[in-house]
Amino acid sequence: MGRHRREVLATLGAFALPLIVPRQAMAHVKPGNRDVLLVVDVQNCFLPGGSLAVKDGDAVVPVINGLAPKFRNVVVTQDWHTPGHASFASTHAGKKPFETVQLHYGQQVLWPDHCVQGTEGAELSSALKIPHAHLVIRKGHNPGIDSYSAFVEADGVTKTGLAGYLKERGIERVFITGLATDFCVAWSALDARKAGFDVIVIEDACRGIDLNGSLAAAWKDMEAAGVERTHSAEIM
Repeated sequence: MGRHRREVLATLGAFALPLIVPRQAMAHVKPGNRDVLLVVDVQNCFLPGGSLAVKDGDAVVPVINGLAPKFRNVVVTQDWHTPGHASFASTHAGKKPFETVQLHYGQQVLWPDHCVQGTEGAELSSALKIPHAHLVIRKGHNPGIDSYSAFVEADGVTKTGLAGYLKERGIERVFITGLATDFCVAWSALDARKAGFDVIVIEDACRGIDLNGSLAAAWKDMEAAGVERTHSAEIM
């Protein structure tokens, strides 16, 4: 499992913008009309007790709830898999979670069944309070393609439409929160940079999996792509 996670992160690095010197996030940021808060996959399956729980994942909820009123523009994502999704180990005879298979777009890690459309596990945390969110992007609904990023599915080609939506709204800067830092948050951050947005990850509003150095590797890839990082206390 650790080897595959390193391969995934190496793939992330291949999509990063080259040779960009990382900038330090500015202190005391006041979000404006051209900023958006992106809340990634704060769903029951990824919270304690869920089928693919991120350790301390529920700790991001009060932080996000405190941040959300400071942003006029908020977008939320949901993993939204079909039953029998290609990324589920249960779909592949003889395979177990965290083993890998070769799909048409490359190597795919196999996960426990999670975030199946219409199930309680796929629902956003009931403790999440963002009534003014403008948009919910549901990703991973293509039965044959996984989707970590909020912007582009795991085949690297199929777009979710989020970049176009944000550009039509005049958004220039994306603040990212949610689960998990070293996978869906990192992929979203890198694809947002590729799409031309400034990107800031709010570190204490995320939690990572961090197996075999995956979290440090993800931060390295994000910083190389020009992704900034900050703390919720710096958001005014």
